[in-house]
Amino acid sequence: MSEASCPSVSYEMTGDVAAVRLDDGKVNVLTHEVIAALHDCLDRAEQEAKAVVMIGRPGKFTAGFDLKVMQSGPDAASGLFRAGMDLFVRLYEFPIPVVAACTGHAFAAGAIWLMSCDVRIGADEPTKIGLNETAIGMVLPASVVTLARDRLSPRHVHSSVLLARLYSPSEAAEVGYLDWVVPTEELEEAAISEAAGLAEGLALKAFAGTRRVIRGPVAESVREMLDHDTRSFTVGLS
Repeated sequence: MSEASCPSVSYEMTGDVAAVRLDDGKVNVLTHEVIAALHDCLDRAEQEAKAVVMIGRPGKFTAGFDLKVMQSGPDAASGLFRAGMDLFVRLYEFPIPVVAACTGHAFAAGAIWLMSCDVRIGADEPTKIGLNETAIGMVLPASVVTLARDRLSPRHVHSSVLLARLYSPSEAAEVGYLDWVVPTEELEEAAISEAAGLAEGLALKAFAGTRRVIRGPVAESVREMLDHDTRSFTVGLS
């Protein structure tokens, strides 16, 4: 296992699968440093892997963007938001399959991260997952709503986006943040096994081409919205 460009992020090859782990010893907040390190890992994975697994720390997938940055001023908040969204759109369009091992809580940007991955496997823990922005005084940007409409169950989009519902892992599988849930002790093995199966079973050129067909229009819409969303991101902050 090797560290990426920041000590919270590590990278390890297991067969054809790149395992990318985020563990800051706390709640796994997303900072510019973490986001840059995750990009570095994806750069490596594009060169040497056939699938990627993204793993959080026990009990915490991520609490979302670093609140110290988000509360330090409009420019800082909008800059971190844009950096995170650029990462999530990259994952949404990534040319090889991406599996998320959701180890625990996934709030706000954590929920967006899950929506950007292909397969999301959750640990059966007493944790919560969801877009809680309207509960903490933030207007959810149109780009995020667009991803939610694409990845969440249509009958749960309103409650998830507008009412800021937070869900247990089993509920999150019904809503669409996760695909299924396994016992905590089986999570990492299940995620790596799933990624290995995708790496072996898919023709990756066909996968990448079909991804462009199925996700390209949504990604283009999200990108078109991001400039406006970035400028107006702090308007709804309380």
